[in-house]
Amino acid sequence: MMRSILFLIPFLITFASVLPAQERPKREFRGAWIQIVYQPQYAEMDSARMCAYFDTLLDTLQHTGINALLFQIRPESDAFYRSEIEPWSRFLTGEQGRAPENGWDPMAALIEKCHSRNIEFHAWINPYRAQCNTAVALDSSHIYYRHPEWFVEYGRQLLFDPGMPGSRAFIGRVVDDIVARYDIDAIHMDDYFYPYPIDGVPFPDTTSYALYGNGLPLDEWRRSNVDTLIAQLSRDIKRRKPWVRFGISPFGIYRNNTTSPDGSVTCGLQNYDDLYADVLLWARNGWIDYLIPQLYWEVGHKAACYEELVRWWNRSVPGSCHLYIGQDVCRSLDAAGVSPLRSQLGYKMVLSRYLGRISGVCFWSGYPLVDNYKGAADELRRDYFSAPALIPAYTYIDDKAPKAVKKLHTRWCPDGFYLEWKADKTRDVMQQAAYYCVYRFDDEDAVDLDNTRALVATVRDTRYRLPFRDGSSRCVYVVTAVDRQHNESEPQMQKVKL
Repeated sequence: MMRSILFLIPFLITFASVLPAQERPKREFRGAWIQIVYQPQYAEMDSARMCAYFDTLLDTLQHTGINALLFQIRPESDAFYRSEIEPWSRFLTGEQGRAPENGWDPMAALIEKCHSRNIEFHAWINPYRAQCNTAVALDSSHIYYRHPEWFVEYGRQLLFDPGMPGSRAFIGRVVDDIVARYDIDAIHMDDYFYPYPIDGVPFPDTTSYALYGNGLPLDEWRRSNVDTLIAQLSRDIKRRKPWVRFGISPFGIYRNNTTSPDGSVTCGLQNYDDLYADVLLWARNGWIDYLIPQLYWEVGHKAACYEELVRWWNRSVPGSCHLYIGQDVCRSLDAAGVSPLRSQLGYKMVLSRYLGRISGVCFWSGYPLVDNYKGAADELRRDYFSAPALIPAYTYIDDKAPKAVKKLHTRWCPDGFYLEWKADKTRDVMQQAAYYCVYRFDDEDAVDLDNTRALVATVRDTRYRLPFRDGSSRCVYVVTAVDRQHNESEPQMQKVKL
């Protein structure tokens, strides 16, 4: 902790001069994870109650400033969506294989609700886990009963053996089905690759290693198995829909410096050596579009200091891969503040914005934000997310901006005064507008799209309700189109009397 406090004094002085520019960044990924594992509320709801629950959840997250939802849809080789490949999840209906009433598809509803609020939907899957607890029965349709040779038990879990080609092919089939049938913005995977090791219990992959090891050392072979899956999924996703992104949220330590001179000054579990996940290789090879390392520790943690790790990731991830930082809401607010001026949550926000390679954050989990745990949502909305933000553009996927909107005009409707426009009708999906930015400037001010205080809304509709008062105030509204990779068009302007 002393090291962090000594660092803080010069850092606060340095960042005092840069904070105004970073106070309202125009582009910032602001995500929240929503898990369904061991969340009993879902199984207690019918479709009507769940729809209302989704509305409340998303309204609250949107009000906080969140622009991306990372929702768990496949925790146990099962589905929170309609699937012909895997059974319905027990975390949805209380019993694996039991469908919601009337064929309702909760993920389809959730995607529609997210997009209506201009929140991205990232479909979060757990690739290898087939059973959180082997004491709980699997549905008869589960893939385990057709191919038990693909699976191993480890601890109390049933897992796909990553060394089995059949496992990889099946996971690829599931992902391709999701991408093909749903209007998702990304496929997202967390830190569960090879499982977290149990002391004294070796992972039982001797059979697959004997069959497919090809003379490689065991640790290299295990990493190559995961590399093969990631590369395969990347190719399949982009082949099916090139605009859908692929993101990973790895465990927060890549390697310790006691293991590798390039590692972080930490002492903990390692992605590369213990989970066999070479996430930097995936980023360098362009197999993934973003990384969200799970830096859930507090500043000053003896084994894994947040400050050490956020700086390590900032300098280690290649520029072709977006880097966002995963933060634990409760742990950040439960920890002692590093300054009288800021909670650890606030300090982490400031530090992530100060470091040049980081372009966003993601919160574990979204539930404490919805509950406003210790004022978390209030603090974010007041101090960091007071204006909407565009997600950083994925220019290495596509850097061509969509065409500007057309026929921008105002119109009175029975329910109010509206700004309306037309979108370009291109058939090129990569150039189609996904949403629109609405800016407002005083009549005498210069139009500057980098002035984030002027960004009043991002919307999916081709209209925006204006705050008409008495017609005595003159201003200029500007509308731009933004595509699926968040490239922004040239502006169109309309003078308006409010």
